Amino acid sequence: MVMPGRPIGGSTTTDQPPSRIVIEDVWPEIDGGRHPIKRIVGETLEVWADIFRDGHDKLSACLKIKAAGIEQSSIDRSRADSSDNDQWIRVPMHLFDNDRWVGRVALETMGETRYTVEAWTDHFASWLDEVGKKRAAGQPVGLELAEGRRMIEEAAERAAPADRRELLAVVRMADAAATDDVRADILLAPPVAQLVARAPDRSDLGVYEPELTVVVDRPAARFASWYEMFPRSQGTVPGRHATFLDCAARLPEIEAMGFDVVYFVPIHPIGRTNRKGPGNSLVAGPNDPGSPYAIGGAEGGHTALHPEFGTLDDFGTFLAAAHCHGMEVALDFAVQCSPDHPWLREHPNWFKYRSDGSIKFAENPPKKYEDIVNLEFDQPDWRGLWAALRDAVLFWADQGVRLFRVDNPHTKPTAFWAWLIHEVQARYPDALFLAEAFTRPKMMKHLAKIGFSQSYTYFTWRNTKAELVEYMTELTQTPMAEYYRPHFFANTPDILPAFLQTGGRPAFRIRLVLAATLSPLYGIYNGFELCENAAVPSKEEYAESEKYDYKVWDWDRPGNIKQDIARLNALRRSSPALQLLTNLTFYPVAHEQVLCYGKATPDGTDKVLVVVNLDPGVAAECVLDLPADLTGDLAAGPIEVEEVLTATRATWREPRLFLTLDPFVNPAMVFRVHS
Repeated sequence: MVMPGRPIGGSTTTDQPPSRIVIEDVWPEIDGGRHPIKRIVGETLEVWADIFRDGHDKLSACLKIKAAGIEQSSIDRSRADSSDNDQWIRVPMHLFDNDRWVGRVALETMGETRYTVEAWTDHFASWLDEVGKKRAAGQPVGLELAEGRRMIEEAAERAAPADRRELLAVVRMADAAATDDVRADILLAPPVAQLVARAPDRSDLGVYEPELTVVVDRPAARFASWYEMFPRSQGTVPGRHATFLDCAARLPEIEAMGFDVVYFVPIHPIGRTNRKGPGNSLVAGPNDPGSPYAIGGAEGGHTALHPEFGTLDDFGTFLAAAHCHGMEVALDFAVQCSPDHPWLREHPNWFKYRSDGSIKFAENPPKKYEDIVNLEFDQPDWRGLWAALRDAVLFWADQGVRLFRVDNPHTKPTAFWAWLIHEVQARYPDALFLAEAFTRPKMMKHLAKIGFSQSYTYFTWRNTKAELVEYMTELTQTPMAEYYRPHFFANTPDILPAFLQTGGRPAFRIRLVLAATLSPLYGIYNGFELCENAAVPSKEEYAESEKYDYKVWDWDRPGNIKQDIARLNALRRSSPALQLLTNLTFYPVAHEQVLCYGKATPDGTDKVLVVVNLDPGVAAECVLDLPADLTGDLAAGPIEVEEVLTATRATWREPRLFLTLDPFVNPAMVFRVHS
C-alpha cells in the first residue's frame, strides 16, 4: 500500500522523478500490512501483486525478503542488494497474466520474515523486444545496436567480476563484427540477456510500502491433538490430590489414544480467601481444594507449584516422561489472582479497589468470582506488571514448556499480548500461544492478528449442516485463513454443549469426527472419551465439576469411545491431508442431516472422505455421488478404500454409494482413499 500522495520508489523533493511503476493489490496482506500472515516451517510463501507502468516497456519484479528464514536454494544470490549488506535478498517474480505477478520462496527458519515487492523497468528487455520487431520488419537497427551496446557496458559496471568479464567480451565481439546483422546476433543472444538481467538497471525502482511480515512457526502451531486434564484428578484415591507421579501414570493411556499434547489447567497454589466449595458453592470445607483458577497463596503465585503436586524437579520429571511418550505439555496461563496472591502484598497498586477501599473481585455479571481478583492494567506501574507477567511465562519456558493456553485474553489489553508474545518468542522462537477467547468475532480475529499462534472457535456451537458449512467456509476461504489457526475443542471444563448433554454417546462420536477431521487442531477435555454428560440443569456446565472438587475417574468405564479417538488420531498423524486447513471441500448429499466433505493434499497423493450423520437420535439413509476429485474415474478401474472407524477395507467400482448412518452403530464414516 502506498500512502496518499507518496509516489512509489521516489519523492518529488529529490532530483529523480517518481517511479513510473505501479504496485498494488499485493496478497497476502492483512489490514494494510499492520499485521503478519502465518506460515509453518517448510511451507512456501507465495506472494501475488498487480505490477504495471505506463507505456509498453517491459518490467522485472522480485520479492525482497529478509535473509533469515529463507531456503538458500530458492534464492538468486546474484540479485542480492549489497547496499543492504546482504541482509535482504531478491527472489524473482514471474508474470502470470493480466499484469498479475507471482513469486514463491520456501521458509525454513522460525521467527519473523519481512517481505515486500519491488519492480523496475527492464530497459534491456524492452530494447530486445524493440530491436527484434524492427529486424523482423526489415528495418535498419544500427542506432538501436549502439544503444544496446551502451546498456551492456553499463550492466558490466554493475555486475559481479565474472559476469563483468563476459559482458565486456560481448562488447568487444560486437565492436569487431563486420556487419550490423552479425553485431545484432551477438548482442541479442539469450546468454547476453541473462547476464544483463543479473545486473539490472533499477534506476526507476518501485517498492511496495509498507514492508510486510510473515511469522513462521513450527508444525505444532498448525497441527496437533490436545488432551486437557485436571492434573489433581488423575489419581485413584477419592478426596486425595494427585501428584505429578499420578499424572505420569496416565501418559501411556493418553499416548495410546494418539494425542500430541497434554494440557494442564493451572498447577499453582490456590488461595484460601473465599475459596469455592463443591458445585461452585460460596463456602468451602477445610479439605475442599478450591478452583485452580484462584491462583496464589502463601506458597507463592504464578511461578510456584501447588505443593500437593510435588517439587519443580518432579514437574521436570513429568515433562521428560511426556516427551518420552511423544507428547509435549501445555500450561494454562491465567492472568488473575486469588486475594492471597503475593502480588497483593508486594504490589497493591496492581489491583482495583472499590469506593469503600475494599478490593474489587472479578465479575462477569451475573456471574461473580469471589475467590478471584483481577489485575489492573491502567495504573502507573503498568510496565512493572507487564514485566512480571512476561517473567512468569519465561519461568515456565525455562523449565521446558513451549505451549501456553491463555485464559480469557480478550479481557486484557491486546497491546500487552502483542508485546508479551514477541518478548517470549524472541527468546524461545518455538513458543506457541493458544487464545482461549469465546467472545465477539472481531476481537477473536484481532487476537490472532497480534500474535496468538492458535485460537479457540465457535465450533462448539455449530451443529447443523448449514452452520458448519458457513463457518468452515469463513475459516478456510476468507482472509482469516492467512492468520487464524482454528482450534476445535469439542468440550471444555466450562462448556458442556447442549448437543452432548442430550445426544448421548452418538453425539460424542459425531462431534469427535467433526473436530478431528475438519480442523488440523482439535482437543478434548478429559471425560469426553467417557461420554461424560451430567450437566447442571439449564446450563452448559458439568454437574459435580472438578473445577471445585477432586474427582476419581474410571478411565475404562463401559461406553467409552477411546477406540474411535485412537483410530482418528492415528489417521490424523498419517494423513498429510488432515494436517491442512484450507484444502476442505464440501460435497452435495440429498439429506438435510448428512454432511459430506473431503480433504486432499495438493499433489493428490493423500485423500480422505468423511460422511457424518448430524442427528444423534435418528438413522439417515442417503445416496452419495462419489466426488471424482477424490476417487478419479471409476470407469477406468476400481479403487481401494479403508473405513477408519471400523478398520475395514472395501473396493469402490461404482460412482454411487448407498449409505445407512445409524447413530447407535456408525454415525459417521471416514474413508482413506488408496488410489
